[in-house]
Formats: sequence, C-alpha cells, structure tokens
Amino acid sequence: MRPVRTAARTAGAALLTAALGGVAGCGQDDPAAAYCGLVEEHQAELTDIVGGGGPDALLGALGIFRELQDQAPRDLADEWQQVVGRVAALDEALRAAGLDPAAYDREQPPAGLTDAARARVDAAARELVAPATTAAVGGLEQQARDVCGTPLVL
Repeated sequence: MRPVRTAARTAGAALLTAALGGVAGCGQDDPAAAYCGLVEEHQAELTDIVGGGGPDALLGALGIFRELQDQAPRDLADEWQQVVGRVAALDEALRAAGLDPAAYDREQPPAGLTDAARARVDAAARELVAPATTAAVGGLEQQARDVCGTPLVL
C-alpha cells in the first residue's frame, strides 16, 4: 500500500506544480515568461499611447495589441480576441469610410459621409466600450499585474 500512496502523492505534487507553474509563470522559461517579457517591453510605450487619450489612441496601439495577442498564454486568448477584434473592427470601419480617426468628430461628420458608413463606425465604437470588451481589458490588466508584476494600460 505504501508505494501506491507515495506514487499518488508524487503525481499530486506534479499536478500542483504544473498548475502553480501557470500562475507563477513569469519567473520561468516558458510561454508565460515570454509573454510577461513582452508585456514589460511594451508597458511604457502602451502607457504613452493609450494614456495620451487621443481619439485614435487605441488604434495606434493595435500593432502592439496583436503582438501581445500572438504571444499570450492560452488562458488569455478570449480576452485578447475581444480587445483586438473590437479595435480592429473600429479601424476597419473608419478606413472603409475614409475617415481620419484623429480628426473624426461624430457630432460634425465630414461632408459626404454616408449614413451607412456612419452607422458602421458608431456600431464599432459601441462594441469597443461594451461590457464584454471592458471586462476583457480588465482581465488583461489584472493578469499583467498579478502574474507578470507589470502594470499594463489598455
């Protein structure tokens, strides 16, 4: 009986170590560590881009968001898909309408902007601030603080 108990304990310890490895993540040579390194690498730049709060701030960060999405651990895939998908949809809507995101004023749209194009931009903007996107951003920021030890501004 003793060898079975010892084997069970060893297996349990291995499972616990594997589970905690995903939480500890950034201090080890694993995909989470690579992601945390990328978060740290882009932290100051994202703070400058997004923290500036301009009308096109998130669009300016889209390339970095995609890079982080590509390196993110599997447990963050849904959050990054939500954020990148919503920012990309707004970018596509603005481009399709021929609008400069930095200069676009919804209250005074440029002459020639069709109702359909305006509706598409409005819909993309609403999705960007929808609860699902806000929750995804919160989750990504929390994970960066808790696991990577790096504040991340999105």
